[in-house]
Amino acid sequence: MFNLQNILRKNIKDLVPYSSARDEFKGEASVFLDANENSFGSPLDVNYNRYPDPLQFKVKQRLAEIKGVPPGNIFLGNGSDEAIDILFRAFCRPGTDNVITVPPTYGMYEVSANINDVEVRKINLTPDYQLDMEGIAEAIDEHTKIIFICSPNNPTGNSINRTDIETILANFEGLVVIDEAYINYSRQKTFVQELTEYGNLVVLQTLSKAWGLAGLRLGMAFASEEIIGVFNKVKPPYNINEASQQIALEALQNVEQINDWIKLTVSEREKMRDELGKLEAVLKIYPSDTNFILVKTIDANGIYEHLVNNGIIVRNRSKVELCEGALRITVGTPEENKTLITNLKNFSAKK
Repeated sequence: MFNLQNILRKNIKDLVPYSSARDEFKGEASVFLDANENSFGSPLDVNYNRYPDPLQFKVKQRLAEIKGVPPGNIFLGNGSDEAIDILFRAFCRPGTDNVITVPPTYGMYEVSANINDVEVRKINLTPDYQLDMEGIAEAIDEHTKIIFICSPNNPTGNSINRTDIETILANFEGLVVIDEAYINYSRQKTFVQELTEYGNLVVLQTLSKAWGLAGLRLGMAFASEEIIGVFNKVKPPYNINEASQQIALEALQNVEQINDWIKLTVSEREKMRDELGKLEAVLKIYPSDTNFILVKTIDANGIYEHLVNNGIIVRNRSKVELCEGALRITVGTPEENKTLITNLKNFSAKK
């Protein structure tokens, strides 16, 4: 049975978090002389002279309405990358513990592991980009603290079999992190609604994709209140600035606009699949539940250079294991997608 205290690092258990002035104050006030701020204001139209809410309550309250979970189950970070880094620092002892990843997948899991001196045990996905359940089971030992699963997966684009994820959640005594950065484009439902079912579940989401706020760098982690308490204990006191909180709160009022963009993106994705399928340079188009398509080509490097020379940038994934010869292509606007297809046709004509 999962017990958070069994996997939490001792130094984190004993940690007394930094207490900011705004953490200590509760209630309403009109004169703030507690945090050594500039009381005269800011040299801007908007005053940023006061420290932001350290726990971003208003943003979490709005997210709670959208996601259907209490604010106490939400952590906000400087992108999902901050949440990933905190997971390593809180639960993995450097030089002792290990985590499992399932390549090809998002590269920051391994980067954060390397920064924190934590062993990464890589269990490659199967040829159809699903979990190697036997391989994962064999890789787990008493020092395995976290299993990272990206679903829908980056760079392959497909969703991971839900039953397999549930099997791991039910049997693994460490944390299972489901990275749902692309869940808005998927037919698969989010695992956020399963938080009460699995105490070891952490779900990562972001405002960088469907919400169109990549420049804001605002990521989310959803987990039990106990796990979120660990995140809040370890994070810097003011990790989300006031401008980001205000902009996010404003953006989160526009759910209808986001849903329209999601529908358009999915529609354009299917049109792009149809057009790509007609090209001689394309060998295979992989299934996608995301806002991108993984495409196996006759000459990934040549096509990549051809597109770059014409001002079009895609992601060359041909050197990634199980993605040999493949390009990852983001679904753009209808005009951008037409430009892409036209240039790919020109490459085929040259061949």
